[in-house]
Amino acid sequence: MNVESRKRALRYMFERAVDPLGYKFSPDEELVDFLLEQEVYLEQKNGISYCPCQGLPADREGRMKLVCPCIPFHRAQFDYMKCCWCLLYVHKDVTDTVGLRQIPVTEIPAAMLKRG
Repeated sequence: MNVESRKRALRYMFERAVDPLGYKFSPDEELVDFLLEQEVYLEQKNGISYCPCQGLPADREGRMKLVCPCIPFHRAQFDYMKCCWCLLYVHKDVTDTVGLRQIPVTEIPAAMLKRG
């Protein structure tokens, strides 16, 4: 499968996975296209489409928490940020990504983390 067709397949699969979680693809189509391309390359290299913006830990458990979409493993943090780390996915109510930023988990109120 070539890169373009695999990107379309990943987009189709991922959209169905993140929609019930309250997320959608970023409105920045250029960014989405770039990140999906990176995921295809990661999948070709590792056999799995990992998050394209995170370094892969050595341990299997840590790596599995970065299989895209990794929203279920980092739900409280992403809900607080209204996006995932690389901005591939945003909350459904987000229309402009300009104000969104990565927030370290240490800066998220403990009460928010307990809800996730």
